[in-house]
Amino acid sequence: MSTRMNYSSGAIWEDKVGYCRAVKVGNHIEVSGTVASGENGQVVGRDDAYQQTVFILQKIEKALKEAGASLENVVRTRMFVTDISRFDEYGRAHGEFFSSIKPSTSMVEVKALVAPEYLIEIEATAILNE
Repeated sequence: MSTRMNYSSGAIWEDKVGYCRAVKVGNHIEVSGTVASGENGQVVGRDDAYQQTVFILQKIEKALKEAGASLENVVRTRMFVTDISRFDEYGRAHGEFFSSIKPSTSMVEVKALVAPEYLIEIEATAILNE
């Protein structure tokens, strides 16, 4: 079996809930659901769907870099949103990061996220070239 590496963001929730920001097994990297939570736990981009999406994708990019990858290695994203009518805001930010990469993606409206201030949560899957 390939070696497993866990990459922590240092968030207090990781130990409480039992997860880490990203897991790499072989050439496969999974990035956990990520919300717009800043270093001190504050919500970034309160009431701004575009800003939250940009911040989340920057966090995902950072996690991928720590695991030896980049956004170019992303093959799938999953977006969970609390208001699908704001599709254009989420989509514009996603497109700014992925317009030339074009991973497969999903955008699903959910009833709620971990806190009402969060408008979107994103997961990502990346595969490194062998």
